[in-house]
Amino acid sequence: MRASDHAYQVLRDEIVSWRLAPGTALSEIELAARLGVSRTPLRAALARLALEGLVDTSRGRTGIVSDVSPESIAELFELREALETQASRLAARRGSPDVFASLAVEFARADDTLAAEGVEAYYAVIASFDEAVDSAVGNPSLRSALDGVRLHLARARRIAADNPVRLGRAAAEHRLICEAIRDGDEALAASATAVHLRSSLTAVLESLDTGTSQEAIR
Repeated sequence: MRASDHAYQVLRDEIVSWRLAPGTALSEIELAARLGVSRTPLRAALARLALEGLVDTSRGRTGIVSDVSPESIAELFELREALETQASRLAARRGSPDVFASLAVEFARADDTLAAEGVEAYYAVIASFDEAVDSAVGNPSLRSALDGVRLHLARARRIAADNPVRLGRAAAEHRLICEAIRDGDEALAASATAVHLRSSLTAVLESLDTGTSQEAIR
């Protein structure tokens, strides 16, 4: 892996997971030493992150981790709803029933997964669901647009407090989406996706109101 790619991946993961919180100043000297790269590949990595909106370079020579605001989150959810409801329709039209039947079972077992393996194991099921939808849709342009939105909303999920009740509801919402796609029901798949995303947005914004910034909810 090239040095710039390594620096990009590490910093991207740290920003999305809030190990580098919004507003953190990104000192080239400190980061280059910590990541074991020279400043040239580091600058290339920071430029990529700036293009993705994860780093703000508008406030001076030193970049900072970009802010996450209620307004920006709401805007991203509006875009995500438009993209993902269409993706769900296409997945119901084109996807493998067996794949989504298996995922529905995984979401039905979410409580056991959370109890035995923790939140990250639950997110692994979410990642499998996203990949299954993307593969079923088979549209690289749509997938690229979704990837960009998901990247920023992965940060937004870290705002919401760890709430087992919301996690359980989210799993049930995903299960309904999977069952609709399995059955080839485009209208139900789209509407269930919209309901899920609006519930997720409400959870994130409520957490912002209470000033929490702990583990993620999706």
